[in-house]
Amino acid sequence: MGAGLTRAPGRVVFLIAGEPSGDRLGAALMAGLKSLSPEVRFVGVGGPLMQAEGMESLFPMEELSIMGLVEVLPKYLHLKRRIAQTAEAVGALRAEALITIDSPDFCLRVAALVKAARPDLPVIHYVAPSVWAWRPGRAAKMARVVDHVLALLPFEPPYMQAAGMTCDFVGHPVVAEPVARAEERAAMAGEGPLILALPGSRRGEVTRLAPVLGQVMGRIKAVHPTARVALPTVRGVAALVRDLVKDWPIAPEIIEDAGRKRAAFAAADVAIAASGTVSLELAANACPMVIAYDMNPITLWLMRRAALIDTVTLVNLVSETRAVPEFIGPRCRADLIAPEVLRLLAEGAGAQAEAMRVTMARLGRGGEPPGLRAARSVLTFLASRGQ
Repeated sequence: MGAGLTRAPGRVVFLIAGEPSGDRLGAALMAGLKSLSPEVRFVGVGGPLMQAEGMESLFPMEELSIMGLVEVLPKYLHLKRRIAQTAEAVGALRAEALITIDSPDFCLRVAALVKAARPDLPVIHYVAPSVWAWRPGRAAKMARVVDHVLALLPFEPPYMQAAGMTCDFVGHPVVAEPVARAEERAAMAGEGPLILALPGSRRGEVTRLAPVLGQVMGRIKAVHPTARVALPTVRGVAALVRDLVKDWPIAPEIIEDAGRKRAAFAAADVAIAASGTVSLELAANACPMVIAYDMNPITLWLMRRAALIDTVTLVNLVSETRAVPEFIGPRCRADLIAPEVLRLLAEGAGAQAEAMRVTMARLGRGGEPPGLRAARSVLTFLASRGQ
């Protein structure tokens, strides 16, 4: 076929994910689709979790894990080739549907090429763009190439429907993720407080945050000499993380194992996390947190000019509070972050506890697993199109 993939028998669904969070969403969706439509087969671009569910990936997903205008520019030509290659593969494999998962800069460019070649091909996008936060015109632009949207947040469908797409709220996958058992939590026990360091999953954000977090650890150690640090990471940046943290005042335990990561989230006394869906993982484990994030100054300036909200933390947005403190851009400094971490260690979660509980309830905790809800939405939509 010239695209590096083989034609699978049965119903072929082409999926694209570009980041670890998208890989998790894709894997749960694939599991749900297989349970409802066992003959379905998957090809596209995905990470280890999607591959474990039967994905044959066109190229390593990590090539797409880039964020920010300045960070993307040096890789623009390579990404442009990957966009063309991916769109060509959709056509060559005669896919029944294209499902793009987050990563809009890549995914929607692929969708545009695919729609130009096959206008009748259903295109489904998983994760609604946060038009309620910035650049509201993105919804109308997306509607040119996307037919149906799977939304993670309960207030998103009206924005998508107003732009001309169908949309279902399917719940956030964090509500269905397993929580550590008592014995797993006990395995993380130690003499001092356990600090969870979460500098992100992209090379750029890890490079910027790791030095700041290292300085924070020095200030924490001065107050809590026996404090411990756990640092869960992902395959694509694990080697970089090990290099960046080797001189931290508190030597962190680098965690790649999923079970050990689960235990660390459940056992930690406080977390310092990059902005993103990780705040929801912490909320699911009732772990108090502070959010720290930095990026290229030009990227930050552009985003702030377009922002429609005053917080980037999903727990704050979903709970309609501002319980989780943020240290973004110029405020991403150890001398500002450390006092808040020490306060949470001394006083506990406080108002964050209720904000986290409300967030989980609104995201669907206790209901049908989001991956299955998403799969049902996909199949219902395809049936409405006569497929």
